[in-house]
Amino acid sequence: MRLYTTAARLGGALLLAAGLWACSGTPSYNPTTFQPEMDAPESFKAVKTVIIPHVNLGPPSRNYLEDVAPRIDGMVTTYLKKNGYKVLPQRDFRQHWNTAVRAYGDPVDPTTGKVNMKSFVQIMNSVRDELRKTTDLDAFVFTDIVEFEVPFNGGLKHLARWDGVTRRPSLQGPGDGVSADFDWNKNAAVASLQVSIYDIDLKRLFASRGGLDATDAIDTRSASGRYVRRRSVLENEEYLTEGIKLAFHPFIRWEDWPGNPD
Repeated sequence: MRLYTTAARLGGALLLAAGLWACSGTPSYNPTTFQPEMDAPESFKAVKTVIIPHVNLGPPSRNYLEDVAPRIDGMVTTYLKKNGYKVLPQRDFRQHWNTAVRAYGDPVDPTTGKVNMKSFVQIMNSVRDELRKTTDLDAFVFTDIVEFEVPFNGGLKHLARWDGVTRRPSLQGPGDGVSADFDWNKNAAVASLQVSIYDIDLKRLFASRGGLDATDAIDTRSASGRYVRRRSVLENEEYLTEGIKLAFHPFIRWEDWPGNPD
């Protein structure tokens, strides 16, 4: 079996690319950047105090993604506070959510993962009413970690691009090379942060996504080449920070946003 190592075959190209990126004073355009869906931007000014629900707006994330959700919510909290927002404790939402679930039933079917939107809306209305009594809450910030598949087939560097980010594949296993026959058009699982912001009247103000990282890695033990789930997912804080900034732009403006300015 013929092997090539990333360092041996691609090292020069990657170093050159890194040098070019370091010298660039403007962000590179990425055509996969998610185009935000939003109400009039003027409505953002009314949002001062927010809360991050511990539940998804859509179906629940996979178990291995749920495990990292609290850490990402913590990073989102820090990012919001850094940009002048007051963030209420998540436990306040959780307490009222649990009370409403006892009254209306769990909106998520545990066998199918499907969400009963009628129950979800009833519960959210109840939570909103309770928080309105005791806080100055302006908006709910839902942070769903969503997963889908893309190929690492971007040129000789084998890059994957989605939701505004560019990532290289990682290796998992005892070796440090990839089979020369590896099919780079195979899809690998990747994750993004989906942010949805609703005001106190439960009207959607903003929705967008930012790419995080791949949740699959190339299995170096496989002679034919395949992807396997990474043992540790979403642990690169630099990647997570980039995804958070992408997902919140332009609710929180990011000067290096790689989307089309037009």
